[in-house]
Amino acid sequence: MRTVSDLLHDYQHVISELDLVTSSNGVFEVEVDDQLLFSKKSVGRHAEPGEVLRLFREQIVPGVTVYVVSDELIAWVAPGLAELA
Repeated sequence: MRTVSDLLHDYQHVISELDLVTSSNGVFEVEVDDQLLFSKKSVGRHAEPGEVLRLFREQIVPGVTVYVVSDELIAWVAPGLAELA
């Protein structure tokens, strides 16, 4: 669930719908618009913390600003500057 929380936290302004589909046998796959972003079965391991968010950022929304809420201030931060906010 951390992956979902991270995606919605940073990109709530560009994600209009997010579906979680349960599966069996430990399958964990993340698809965006029919594009496979991460597959536990393919790589043979769990995603590292932040890995799916990084892949989403690099492959799906490169150049899209990150939505940041800090100290009751709402701002959009350019990629690469989010860690400074």
